[in-house]
Amino acid sequence: MRPTAPDDGFDHGPDHNSGVDAVGLRKIIHIDMDAFYASVEQRDDPSLKGKPVAVGGSASRGVVAAASYEARRFGVRSAMPSARARRLCPDLVFVRPRFDAYRAVSRQIHAIFRDYTSLIEPLSLDEAYLDVTADLRGIGSATRIAELIRQRIRDDLQLTASAGVSYNKFLAKIASDQNKPDGLCLIRPGEGAAFVAALPVRRFHGVGPRGAEKMAKLGIATGADLAAQDIAFLKTHFGSLADYLYRAARGIDLRPVRPDRPRKSVGAERTFAQDIATGPALRETLDTIADIVWERIERAQARGRTVTLKMRYADFALVTRARSVDHWVAGKAEFAALGHALLDEMLPLPQPIRLMGLTLSSLESESEEREKDTAQLSLL
Repeated sequence: MRPTAPDDGFDHGPDHNSGVDAVGLRKIIHIDMDAFYASVEQRDDPSLKGKPVAVGGSASRGVVAAASYEARRFGVRSAMPSARARRLCPDLVFVRPRFDAYRAVSRQIHAIFRDYTSLIEPLSLDEAYLDVTADLRGIGSATRIAELIRQRIRDDLQLTASAGVSYNKFLAKIASDQNKPDGLCLIRPGEGAAFVAALPVRRFHGVGPRGAEKMAKLGIATGADLAAQDIAFLKTHFGSLADYLYRAARGIDLRPVRPDRPRKSVGAERTFAQDIATGPALRETLDTIADIVWERIERAQARGRTVTLKMRYADFALVTRARSVDHWVAGKAEFAALGHALLDEMLPLPQPIRLMGLTLSSLESESEEREKDTAQLSLL
């Protein structure tokens, strides 16, 4: 574990009623597991340790869902066509994904989180925000809590996690990526704007390679360059992203950690290292995304009736297609089939795409369904 300073700058004590400390600061940790799927595979199969591993796809077809750090050194990335990954890394070992195993490990990780806070906002199986302002165990330091969580994940699960600690979610998430893998980064109160100013804009979540390229043409390379632009300029060039970029460039994020936030949809999307256009590659990618989305749906215990396919073309034009059914989507097979039907309607594509996403909406959780049933019974 990398050394961290004992003073994390959060020393004012919590206000247990407001969820912020005495000067209005939250204590937020973002935990991000390191190469989660691939690391679980390497842990469970010792013959894979130290080898470049790709979860998903095969040597000749399909799409990489996740890559070990050994594979990433060769340039292998998630959402990359398997054939290209093999060319980059001839010794790459392909492993079929085991989502049941990943979900089981994720539940163990969240059990560790709950020993330190009840305010947990999961983003996926392998990452979550934690609000530790209340400091339930009287540890006295958000940084120390993050260290304890990382150590327990290492000792109990034989996996590594990276953590970011700061006073808002945006900064904590950026910090968790700063010292990956197996690292911890702290951004103290008052340091956010300066920290962000030095970052390349590509580090801002939501700014992909093409977005960074567009910014470069406008003379924007760093957070400081972004902060130098006024909101009118940002709206002219970036539309709905403008408000987010304006605040992020100043290290501002007022969103609370919301463990029980109502979901309007459950989905996932992938931006490709290279644009794709062929039917087989598109279908393989869609299957990979459907697997990822369905495990999120099961974890959320959600039900939905509408499937939406989203694609962004190489010229950044966005197109979506949706299909609703008169019943809850019954399982992953039906969910994927509806997605494939939407894709088939759009083929052949007028141009390659750089992003694909799949979403289930018109949601109702099982707990909401039970509450509705109970309410209806009470009226009988």
